[in-house]
Amino acid sequence: MDVVDRLRQVLPESVVLSDPDRIESYRYDRAMFCPAGVPAAVVLARETAHVQAAVRVAAELGLPVVPQGARSGLSGAANAIEGGLVISLEKMDQVLRIEPVDQYVVTQPGVFNAVLSRAVAEHGLFYPPDPSSWEFCSIGGNLATNSGGLCCVKYGVTTDYVLALEVVLANGEILRTGRNTVKGVAGYDLTRLFVGSEGTLGIITEATLALRPQAQRPHTMAALFDSAVTAGEAIVDIVRSGVSLSLLEIMDGTTIAAVNAYKRMDLPADAAAMLIAQSDTGGEAAIQDIAKVAQLCTDAGATDCIVADDPLEGDLLLEARRAGLVALEQLGTTMIDDVCVPRSRLADFIAGVERIAVEVGVTVGVVGHAGDGNMHPTVVFDATDPLQAARAQTAFDQIMAIGLELGGTITGEHGIGVLKKQWLAKEIGPVGVDVHRSIKQALDPLGLLNPGKVVP
Repeated sequence: MDVVDRLRQVLPESVVLSDPDRIESYRYDRAMFCPAGVPAAVVLARETAHVQAAVRVAAELGLPVVPQGARSGLSGAANAIEGGLVISLEKMDQVLRIEPVDQYVVTQPGVFNAVLSRAVAEHGLFYPPDPSSWEFCSIGGNLATNSGGLCCVKYGVTTDYVLALEVVLANGEILRTGRNTVKGVAGYDLTRLFVGSEGTLGIITEATLALRPQAQRPHTMAALFDSAVTAGEAIVDIVRSGVSLSLLEIMDGTTIAAVNAYKRMDLPADAAAMLIAQSDTGGEAAIQDIAKVAQLCTDAGATDCIVADDPLEGDLLLEARRAGLVALEQLGTTMIDDVCVPRSRLADFIAGVERIAVEVGVTVGVVGHAGDGNMHPTVVFDATDPLQAARAQTAFDQIMAIGLELGGTITGEHGIGVLKKQWLAKEIGPVGVDVHRSIKQALDPLGLLNPGKVVP
């Protein structure tokens, strides 16, 4: 039986998409140079039962299944597979329950990060993980890739806030992991196993996320440098000082220029790099934190330090930082790296990226989460020029290689997908690959859940 007919036997007709024009928009996420097929159908799930039914049909027919959220990912993990089934969770977009006393929220996976953050803020609460794409990335995607964001330096990443999950397994059964309590260590930590698995072990249909009391209004400053390497050295000094920051971000000159053009901002065009720092400790303590950072930047060689007197100025600086990757995309095709290195090696990494850009002959814009060492060097090129495309791939690979050489990792928050699958094998080694394959086999014996992604 045709897969569309079979799906319509068990699902409402409005849930099943088969029109080629509508299917086209569900083929890709935002990653470049990652293969994508044409799915046989797309299921626009509106509840867990829809996901269950679709997964069971896929198992019955032996079809690969690709779960999707907002398709804002940057590793190709959500790319469709030829002749397979896409299960989109974008319609599962309800914040189900907020518990102010116990400080947690229960949400469906299709809710945008910013929507969830605003909903809990109405109760005086705060959901810290905040990727730069928070206005258009979904909680399900954040869970799938264990996303971080601008506040990681103080608050950590997605997995630090996941209390419990509802997951549809490869056979259509529902697994509930975790608990709603602050503490709990019963059994294996299956919750963390699914966070970051990119839909290869199960499909997350509900999440219980821990919240914090709303942070104080932050104080913000920006420091300008005539060298990105000098800015990297300043970051090391800031981290070594022990000053309490809720955010420490970097943008190089290429990114500053791109943001100026894209957002029509008036960022300092002659700066080679800009650090943005925030402290949300509140009151005089935050003012002192920012003053200390300004002094450290000046001592390290900053050409100027600007303290935002008005909270709106701070918001504009954050808006500029969040726009960095999108702004670079306006310059051409991009390959966005996601390398995380020990903070003590940040200056070495930035210097290495600059050297690679010159030697390979490509433009690389550097933007990233300086406070936790997670950099996003972005190679910009003309995809219609085969020579430029080849150079871009060379630069991309060399950047990952130097990250590993410096004791880092090939991804801090964007995930593996198909873009970095072979590099994962280099990072975790043969024993690590075997363990990954064993876990995959145990939970997905037919190999139907997002095959060809993550696991080498």
